[in-house]
Amino acid sequence: MPKNALTFAMILLLSTSGAMAQQRAVMKACATDIKAQCEEVQPGEGRIRACVKEHFTDFSEPCQAVLVKATAVGKACAADVKQNCAGVKPGGGRIEACMKSHLADLSESCRDALTEAASGKN
Repeated sequence: MPKNALTFAMILLLSTSGAMAQQRAVMKACATDIKAQCEEVQPGEGRIRACVKEHFTDFSEPCQAVLVKATAVGKACAADVKQNCAGVKPGGGRIEACMKSHLADLSESCRDALTEAASGKN
């Protein structure tokens, strides 16, 4: 992938609208599954996330694929977030903005995961 296309893909994924698009993709693919499996779970303190993790194998294949992709990017970029954005409070697009400002500093594994996610590869 050309360098400019890679940069664009990273900006798209890390921008607030990119993150929102990824959230919409998860919600579109998983809304029915999450409602069916976690309807009784009260949101907050990681309870929905725990429910999703517990019932992952019960979710549809499209939902599982979206969740795996999002998890792969999160894992591949966790060290980059910790290194470059340690003092940034999560929420409101602050982590995405911080990572966007550190594109040149991202590890190869994080860049690869972002590129694969942006290109739609599994």
